[in-house]
Amino acid sequence: MTNSIQSIANKTLQIELEAINGLSNFIDQSFEEAVHAIHNSKGRFIVSGIGKSAIIAQKIVATCNSTGTPSIFLHAAEAIHGDSGMITPDDLILIISKSGESPEIKNLVDLVNHFGNTLIGMVGNTDSYLAKQSKWVLNTTVEKEACVNNLAPTSSTTAQMVMGDLIAVCLMELNNFNANDFAKYHPGGNLGKRLTLTVGQMANNNPKPSVLNATSLKEVIHTISKNRLGATAVVDDQNNVVGIITDGDIRRMLEEHTSIQALKAIDILHKTPITIASNELAVNALALMQEKDISQIIVADGTKYIGMIHMHDLMREGIL
Repeated sequence: MTNSIQSIANKTLQIELEAINGLSNFIDQSFEEAVHAIHNSKGRFIVSGIGKSAIIAQKIVATCNSTGTPSIFLHAAEAIHGDSGMITPDDLILIISKSGESPEIKNLVDLVNHFGNTLIGMVGNTDSYLAKQSKWVLNTTVEKEACVNNLAPTSSTTAQMVMGDLIAVCLMELNNFNANDFAKYHPGGNLGKRLTLTVGQMANNNPKPSVLNATSLKEVIHTISKNRLGATAVVDDQNNVVGIITDGDIRRMLEEHTSIQALKAIDILHKTPITIASNELAVNALALMQEKDISQIIVADGTKYIGMIHMHDLMREGIL
């Protein structure tokens, strides 16, 4: 039975991959003109559909809104019961439908044409009412559905969703939408943190363990234990970083020395610690720490000691 399930899944995957690959034949002049029209529109980008296509429409709207193209979802069935009031004269309308012939879609097409708005049809039947009434047609025709009965929307909705992604990515390029822009729309959650959280912000929430060159070994150990970052910076009288001492340095020192009473911080510190500027993103700190195989890193602006962050901080913030 397991092999049968795997066989069915792989067959389904192959059919859907063929549907996606087939879209390359439909990236034509109509597609290009439609993308430019959306980009140049003075109004909103309204996307509509019914049934499974309505769900795809919502996904396209969500993607566009989060990547710099103001968009609104309009359910085709609700449009003819008052929701069409959201349409303003400058809005550009995209209607998604596999058949392009359902009653709700036809009614909405007539309504849009009555309003005088420009219509784009994303359709799997280029001879349909929707296609013939649209200024531009985005062809999402598929050879067959992945459903064993060739009925349930599977390959067709996959093609619709990918076509929507193609539109969104093209618009991102036209809008010069970059990582900083993306961060503005995604300030929350792990994704937002990866784009906005700096090591300085993290270090401000941590203790700032530090000792001087002449600090005794006993006090060094106490400083590391008290601050729970697994290390301490070694600084001079002007708070310039001159080294670092980690838990590992303490263990190695105990293995190498029989007499430790006279040891000072200067005797066991690393003189060239890896540091990172406070305005660097936390995700960059993660990359540096992984590259150097270290668990903590000193935050310093120039040589001035700002603080320290630990790999656990990155885990806690969802960066790792």
